[in-house]
Amino acid sequence: MCGISGDIRLDGQPASREAVGKMNDRLAHRGPDDEGIYIDGPVGFGHRRLAIIDLSEKSHQPFVDTQHDLVLVFNGAIYNYRELRTRLVAQGHHFTSEGDSEVILKSWAQWGERCVDHLTGMFAFVVYDRKKQFCFMARDRLGIKPLYYVATPGRIRFASSLPALLAAGDVDTTVDPRALHHQFTLHGVVPAPMTIFKGVRKLNPGYVMRIPLHGMPLLMPYWELDARRPEASREPDEWVEEVYDSLNTALRRRMLASDVPVGVLLSGGLDSGLLVALLAEQGQQNLQTFSIGFEDQPEEKGNEFFYSDQIVERYQTDHQRINIPNDRVIERLPEAVQQMAEPMFAQDAIGFYLLAEQVSQSVKVVQSGQGADEVFAGYFWYPQMHEWGGDPLRRFSRFYFDRDHDEYLTMVRPDYHGRDYTADTIRHYLEKPWADEYIDSVLRMDATMLLVDDPVKRVDNMTMAWGLEARVPFLDHELVELAARMPPAMKLGNPLSAAHGSGEGAKTVVGSPGKHVLKAIARGRIPDSVIDRPKGYFPVPSLKYVRGRFLDFMRDILYSDKCRHRGIFERSYIDMLVDSPETHLTRIRGNKLWHLAVFELWMQSMGQ
Repeated sequence: MCGISGDIRLDGQPASREAVGKMNDRLAHRGPDDEGIYIDGPVGFGHRRLAIIDLSEKSHQPFVDTQHDLVLVFNGAIYNYRELRTRLVAQGHHFTSEGDSEVILKSWAQWGERCVDHLTGMFAFVVYDRKKQFCFMARDRLGIKPLYYVATPGRIRFASSLPALLAAGDVDTTVDPRALHHQFTLHGVVPAPMTIFKGVRKLNPGYVMRIPLHGMPLLMPYWELDARRPEASREPDEWVEEVYDSLNTALRRRMLASDVPVGVLLSGGLDSGLLVALLAEQGQQNLQTFSIGFEDQPEEKGNEFFYSDQIVERYQTDHQRINIPNDRVIERLPEAVQQMAEPMFAQDAIGFYLLAEQVSQSVKVVQSGQGADEVFAGYFWYPQMHEWGGDPLRRFSRFYFDRDHDEYLTMVRPDYHGRDYTADTIRHYLEKPWADEYIDSVLRMDATMLLVDDPVKRVDNMTMAWGLEARVPFLDHELVELAARMPPAMKLGNPLSAAHGSGEGAKTVVGSPGKHVLKAIARGRIPDSVIDRPKGYFPVPSLKYVRGRFLDFMRDILYSDKCRHRGIFERSYIDMLVDSPETHLTRIRGNKLWHLAVFELWMQSMGQ
C-alpha cells in the first residue's frame, strides 16, 4: 500500500529531516499518490502513499491524532477495519477519516500494545505516543509487509526497504557471513532479523518493538503458529468445509477493503484459478485478470496460457495476456534487480516485475495465489520429506538446500568460512514445540520463515515497484492457522470428497500429490485439466537454461573488477559454473550461476 520511513533519536538529538527525506525519495515507487514528513524533536516519520482505502486527504500520513497525542506511519491494509471501527465507536472513539490508518491509532488508544491482536491484514507500522514518549513498531504475523531498521548508539532508523536505509547513509554494509551462508544454501532466504549487511536488520514477522526515547528498545513476539491437531477430531469433509469458508472470508475481506478496482494475477494454476472461481460465486463481475508468458526454451515452455485461458473462458473475465521476449528480459534485468530489497534467486522475480508494470496500468490492487503451495503442501519436495525417515535436519536438507555446507566452502573465499549456520537455523525451527508430526514442523517453518523471505518478499517488492498492491488471501492468518492444524494427509495426498465441486453426483477424485483440500474445493469450479495438471511454476526459462546473451551477461558480471575486488567467491567455482551453466541446478531446480550473478549484480546496484 505504501512506503514508510523514520529517524528516531534516543540521545535527545533532533531527528534528521534530511535523512527522512532521502528515504522517502527512495520509496517513491511504493507510494506515487502522496507524500508526507513529520518531525517533532527526536522523532521523524516519512510516508509515501498508494491510495487504496479512503482516497481523500483525510487519510494523509503521517497521521496525527491530536485527541490522543499519537502519530502513525503505516504500510499495508487492515481488512477488518470496518468491524474494528464499529467496535471502537461503541467504546466512545471519534473518527475523522474513513480509512484503516486511523483505526490502528484508535486501536492503540483502546488496547495499547495488544492492539496487534485485533488487526487482521498485512501491515508494518510505527506509532509515536507523544505523551508516553516512546515509539511502537509492529509487523504482521506472516511478514507480508516488510520493515527494515538500522540500530546504532543513540538512534534507530527504519524503512520499508533496505535500499531506502542505504540512501540515508551511515550504514554498516559489511557482508554478514551468517547471512551469506543462508543466502546461498537456503534459496536466497536470509531469515529475520538478519540481512546480508551486518548493519541492517528486519523486524521478525509476528513481532513488535517497543522503543522508549530514553531507554533500551525491547523486541517481543505477539503471535506463533500452532501446528497441533484440535482436540475434537474432524472428518475430511468437515475440513473441506472449514477451509472453503475461511478462504471465502479471506477473499471477501480483501475485496471489500478497497475503494479502487481489484484484479487477479492468473497464472494458469489451481490457486489463482480457484480465486477467480470463488470471486465469481461471490458476485464479482467484469473481473480483470492478467497472465504473463516468456519465450520457450527447448527444455521448457515459457507460458501457461493453455491453462489460464480455460479459466478465462469459463468465467469470461476481462483478460490480458502479456508476452515478454527474451530481448526485453535481459534489457530489463538490471532495473528489476535494483528494486529488490535483498538479493532474490527465484527466476520469476523478473517475471513479476514485468507483469506488475503492465498490470499497474489497469488496476492498483491485485489478488494473488501466493502462499497456497507452502500452506497446503503443493511442492514436490514435501511428500519426499514426509516419506523419507531419519534425522529431521537431513530429511529437509537433502531435498531443499541449494548447496550443502561442503560445497558452500568451495564457493566462498576463506574469509567467509565458518560453521554450518543454515543447519543451525533449520534445526531450531524443526525442533520448536507445538507441532504433532515432522511435516507439520516443515510446513510451519515454510509459512513463517521460508515463505516470508522468498516468494512473499518477491511479490511485495516487484509489485510495489510499480505502485501496485498485491493481496494474498491464502496467507490470511486465520486460514493459515486452520491449515496448520489439519492432518498432513489432507494436504499431502488423501482422496477427498468433491462435495464443494459438482453438486449432486460428485465423486471422489485423486489428483497429483499436494493441496488435496484445495483440489476438493476446486472440483467442479475450475476445469479438471487445471486441477489435475502437473505442478506448474512461473517459468522464465532463459534464467534456468542459461546460454547465449544471458550467459555472456552473467559472465561479465562475475568476471568484473568489482566482483574480483569484493573477494567473496572462489574463481574456480565461478569457472566451473560458467563452463557448464545448464548442468549445475539446485535440488529445487534453480540455476547456480544465476544465483551468483544476481547476487553480485544486486551488490553493485546498491553501490557496493
